Amino acid sequence: MAQSATASAKPGAEAKVKGAIDNLRSAAQDLHKSISDAAAKRSGATKAEIAALAEKARAVTQSAKASVDAERGNAAKHLTDAVKHLEATQAQLSDSLKATGAAFDASVKKVLMEARASVQKISETVAEKRSAMSGNKKLGERHA
Repeated sequence: MAQSATASAKPGAEAKVKGAIDNLRSAAQDLHKSISDAAAKRSGATKAEIAALAEKARAVTQSAKASVDAERGNAAKHLTDAVKHLEATQAQLSDSLKATGAAFDASVKKVLMEARASVQKISETVAEKRSAMSGNKKLGERHA
């Protein structure tokens, strides 16, 4: 799972935070893929698979929440939005466990939509951090 990271003045802290966000994105992408695979099955996802996905979503959500504190500005906003989508994913997975038939299928589609949105927001966080790091490097080059 993704590691939480905190920013500090120590050299390499940016790399640790960047690595944590990249790990978080990878975990969210894996969650999305697992949900997509379960939804694509001809016989449908089993309740046990949904329960396992709910646990996986909980773990990714906790990692995202832990990473929010290390972020600033737009990156923090994107990550906060990702947490909201991950929490919605968890809620939809819980609803899926209680549903049957068409309601179950509709609930799994909502889960997939929320998981996809969380990956998008985490990717936006990664892009924001890369952009900020690129800007800092260019600024440093001008002053050198």
